[in-house]
Amino acid sequence: MGSCSMLLSLFFFALVVATSTQVFAVTNSTDSYWLLRIKSRLVDSLGLLKNWSPSIHPCTWNGVTCSLYDFNVIGLNLSASELSGSISQDFRHLLSLQTLDLSANSLTGAIPAELGQLQNLTTLLLYSNYFSGKIPKEIGFLKILQVLRIGDNMLSGEIPASFGNLTDLRTLGLAYCQLNGSIPVEIGELKNLVSLDLQMNNLNGLIPEEIQGCESLENFAGSNNKIEGDIPPSIGLLKSLQILNLANNSLSGLIPIQLSALANLSYLNLQGNKLNGEIPFELNRLLQLNTLDLSKNNLSGLNNIQLKNLQVLMLSGNGFLGNVPRNFCLSNTNLRLLVLSENKLSGKFPLELLNCFSLKQLDLSGNLLDGEIPSDIDKLANLTDLLLNNNSFTGSLPRQIGNMINLENLYLFGNMITGGIPKEIGKLRKLSNLYLYDNQMSGSIPIELTNCSSLTEIDFFGNHLTGSIPPTIGKLKNLVVLHLRQNDLSGPLPPSLGYCRKLQLLALADNKLSGSIPSTLKFLSELSLITLYNNSFEGKIPESLFLLKSIKIINFSHNKFEGSISPLCGSDSLTALDLTNNSFSGPIPSSLFMARNLSRLRLAHNHLTGEIPSDFGLLTKLKFFDLSFNNFTGELNSQLSSSKNIEHFLLNDNQLTGKVPAWLGSLQQLGEIDLSSNNFNGTVPKEIGNCSRLLKLSLHNNNLSGTIPDEIGNLSSLNVLNLQRNNLLGFIPSRIQQCTKLFELRLAENSLIGQIPAELGRLTELQVILDLSHNLFSDEIPSSLGNLMKLERLNLSNNNLKGKIPTSLEKLTSLHVLKLSNNELQGLIPSTLSRFPLSSFFGNNKLCGPPLLSCSGSVEKGLSNTQVTAIIVAIVFTSSVICLVMLYIMLRIWINWRKVSISNSDGNGSEAKRCQEEKWGLGDEKTRLNAEYCKVNSMSLLPQQASFTLKHV
Repeated sequence: MGSCSMLLSLFFFALVVATSTQVFAVTNSTDSYWLLRIKSRLVDSLGLLKNWSPSIHPCTWNGVTCSLYDFNVIGLNLSASELSGSISQDFRHLLSLQTLDLSANSLTGAIPAELGQLQNLTTLLLYSNYFSGKIPKEIGFLKILQVLRIGDNMLSGEIPASFGNLTDLRTLGLAYCQLNGSIPVEIGELKNLVSLDLQMNNLNGLIPEEIQGCESLENFAGSNNKIEGDIPPSIGLLKSLQILNLANNSLSGLIPIQLSALANLSYLNLQGNKLNGEIPFELNRLLQLNTLDLSKNNLSGLNNIQLKNLQVLMLSGNGFLGNVPRNFCLSNTNLRLLVLSENKLSGKFPLELLNCFSLKQLDLSGNLLDGEIPSDIDKLANLTDLLLNNNSFTGSLPRQIGNMINLENLYLFGNMITGGIPKEIGKLRKLSNLYLYDNQMSGSIPIELTNCSSLTEIDFFGNHLTGSIPPTIGKLKNLVVLHLRQNDLSGPLPPSLGYCRKLQLLALADNKLSGSIPSTLKFLSELSLITLYNNSFEGKIPESLFLLKSIKIINFSHNKFEGSISPLCGSDSLTALDLTNNSFSGPIPSSLFMARNLSRLRLAHNHLTGEIPSDFGLLTKLKFFDLSFNNFTGELNSQLSSSKNIEHFLLNDNQLTGKVPAWLGSLQQLGEIDLSSNNFNGTVPKEIGNCSRLLKLSLHNNNLSGTIPDEIGNLSSLNVLNLQRNNLLGFIPSRIQQCTKLFELRLAENSLIGQIPAELGRLTELQVILDLSHNLFSDEIPSSLGNLMKLERLNLSNNNLKGKIPTSLEKLTSLHVLKLSNNELQGLIPSTLSRFPLSSFFGNNKLCGPPLLSCSGSVEKGLSNTQVTAIIVAIVFTSSVICLVMLYIMLRIWINWRKVSISNSDGNGSEAKRCQEEKWGLGDEKTRLNAEYCKVNSMSLLPQQASFTLKHV
């Protein structure tokens, strides 16, 4: 009996072993085989699939789940395994698979249609990869599928209509792809669907009325698409709906009152559409609603909102008018966030809002509110964010704001707030961002502000603050941004500023700051921008600033700095360096050329010397290159041509020599070339004609010779051409007419010859000046110049121009300076040009008419200006001689009269003496009354001959 039992036990043991071996063998020959083929298509960077080996039972492989009774693979979870590669078509052979999760990897390629053969699949998770192509319609054949999440990929095309077959589907996630087309009407067949996420695609068309068939739907997210038309009233039939997000589409029409039937709705977001009309009063029935966002529409009816349980209310950007309603803050309100920004609300600060004790964030920015900020603003004791910027608030900032100890962000910029910054603000230890810019605040920055130890950003730009920067500014250890530009601050930079070690942006420009730069700034290792321009800083830059390796933008222009610029050239990250208008000296340091991302370099108006280094060719991203008004010497090195992105090439007013380089023509981005006031010689290179984007070309005040190249006509975008004060020869090329955008043309003080091209009349945009003076132009002034209707100054003086002034110049009604002097012009000056002064026409001998002499009489018979002048001189001379003769006769008469007076002194002496006293005003009143008597008596004493002579004259 015992032997039989033992034999029976051995039999059953052998049977179990045989069965297990058979199952393992079957699994090895089926699922394990296909899994290994699937593995071959994957790149396993973390080695998570290392144990996928034929020698190991597949049910123990990483990510694999098998059934307990037949050891078939029913689940594969390789989520977030840093896999790349593609999905193998061999998945179709895993017929028992119920769950497939390959989400959050870097898989690429298309989703294989063969997945549609996995009829036991209930969960398919492929989201957050890089799959592309269309969604295979075969996915719609997975009739027992419950969860489908394939969003956050690069999938395109339409949502397959076959998805309507997935009647057991509960979750459909297609968000963050590039899907287009409309939402298929078949979506209404998904009666068990709980979550539908279609946001962040390119879906268009209407929301189908059939969506009412999704009777179990709780979450519908269709935001950030191009869905248009009305919101279907049938959405109101989705009784289970809790979240409705249709933000940022093109929905229009009214908000349907049927939405008020969604009794379970807790989140409603319709912002960023084209909805209009009044906000339905019926929405107040949504007692479960805690978040309502209707921002950025064209809605009205702000007073209709009386929801007691709302926690978040966002109504910005609708254009609401009038006062802020009083009904937002009921006695039992739970409101925590209220955003009414970017509307047209007016009136004073709504005092009713001070009853919203639960408020944490209040945004009234971008409205028309005025008056003072209420002094009891501190009733909002829980407030963390107060945004009142871009209104018209006046008055001073109430000191009670210092009692709002939970305040983290205070935005008051863009108002008309006056007065000082209250010192009580120093009690706000949680304050992180303080924006007071663009107001009219005055007074000093209170030293108590430096007690706000959490401050990360301070922006007081554009006020009238005075005094110095607080010396204890270094206490703000978390400060990242300090923006004090455009105030009236004075005094030096406090050395403690260097202890704000997290500082990234320091903007102190446009003040009255002075003194030298403290060496403690070397500790600002995270500083990326510093602007000190338009102050009165002086002295040398501390050498230690060379240690600021994170700095990207430096602007110290318009100060009084001196010495080397080397301390400012230590950062490889530098993108902009502006030191214009200082007194820096010495050469450009080689360390500057380590900043390979430098795009803007302005060193003009200094005393820099030496040659321009060839290493500038290493700065391939350079766009603005300005070394003008320095003392640079030598020639331009050809290696500069490697900087292909230069747009502004300004080297004027130096002492550069050599030829204007032909390689300038290879810099296709050039918009401005200014090499004027140097010592360049040679010709104007024709290669400049290749700079098709050139707007300004200034080569004046050099020693250039040769002709103006024809290729100048290729510069069709040119606005300014200035070649004056050189030694240019030859003719003006006719192709210059192709520079149709010229508004300033200066070719004066050269040796240009020939006729003034009639083609210049086609440059109808010429406005500032046309200056061809001091050349050798001959022949007549072309009448086509009368087409330059916008021209303000015309200078053709000091040439050899002949003929008459063309009457077409009378059309130049904008002209206020005209110079035609020192030519050989003749004839009558056109009448409307007579308003110009004589100097405009002087030196043209045969020219007449106002403001010159009239063309009548002898002048009309051909008298020259010289002859007319001689006649005038003769007349003046003759008149002078006659006057001298008359004076001589009068003198002789007076002498004779004196002789007669003396000889008759015994009879008439007393009378003569009385008359003489009257001449000097010395006689008495009676004598003055007898003045006529004296006159007659005196005349009677003259000899007969003298009387005759006087009568004759």
